[in-house]
Amino acid sequence: MEIVRRLVAVCLVVLIAAPAARAQQSVIGKSALEQAVQERVQQEQADRQAIASLLRRAEVRDIAARAGLSIEKAEAAVSTLQGDDLKELATQARQAENDLAGGATVVITTTAIIVILLIIIIIVLLAD
Repeated sequence: MEIVRRLVAVCLVVLIAAPAARAQQSVIGKSALEQAVQERVQQEQADRQAIASLLRRAEVRDIAARAGLSIEKAEAAVSTLQGDDLKELATQARQAENDLAGGATVVITTTAIIVILLIIIIIVLLAD
């Protein structure tokens, strides 16, 4: 009889504690999680757009052609970039875009553009 009481007591404790433990598992609400994911997706799209915008500039196309780099490969690679690589290249692309718009010296702009294109192409080659 003592064993039955203990077994019933253990079962009751488990039944009472299980819903409380399950309720504590969800630290972040579903809407907050969805919003965070949406913000990340929008930031990645903005980063990809910044890189693509730079690659569409006539100056960049001319520099890439003179250096023997393929703009088409670089444009295709933009969609495969993720994480830190995407953020870093987008930052460099925005800086190069600002330099070109502001009339910065051609040497600095050319170097930045070539570095961006080379990094994109290297990432593509490593991904294949």
